Amino acid sequence: MTNGVTDRNRAKADRHAAILQQAAALFAERGFSGVSLEDIGGAVGISGPALYRHFAGKQALLGAILVEVSERLLAGGRTVVSTHEGADAQLDALIQFHVAFALRDADVIRVQDRDMASLSDEDRHTVRRLQREYVEVWIGILSALHPHRDDDELRVRAHACFGLINSTPHTVRVARSRSADPDVRGILHSMARAALTA
Repeated sequence: MTNGVTDRNRAKADRHAAILQQAAALFAERGFSGVSLEDIGGAVGISGPALYRHFAGKQALLGAILVEVSERLLAGGRTVVSTHEGADAQLDALIQFHVAFALRDADVIRVQDRDMASLSDEDRHTVRRLQREYVEVWIGILSALHPHRDDDELRVRAHACFGLINSTPHTVRVARSRSADPDVRGILHSMARAALTA
């Protein structure tokens, strides 16, 4: 493969990532229905119609954002489990992983909470399936820590933990700076662990 082809592929991948990032930020700020392709194109320096070279339309763009983040969560969660020994260490690492995600991707979390209904049926099914599989990663660890509790109760614990972690970064974003992130990480980690192991 020539350097020219490699450079073009890298540029295309970078543009693709920039579109997803800017679209997520705009969807988070204004809602899916309040954003046009022209708005997204303008944010990344291309025309609205040029976005069709990357995505079939605004709904496909929303699907790409939410499917990609769901795939990333599932893959990351499985990697955490496979690279740590023992349920306690796995739980700590998984909480750390999810807290880092929530701080980094607060816009995507807000879009998911508000605009899931705007997904195509196929993308909604895919996102829901990936989310269920991600929850099961947590259930596997929690069942080792709570062997006498059934999966339904552990599922409630996991979802409550996600609610705590996912909502906090967006809520406190205006009041915090990047330098405060380590403090936020520590608070969320300790509170999530306490909730999951209570």
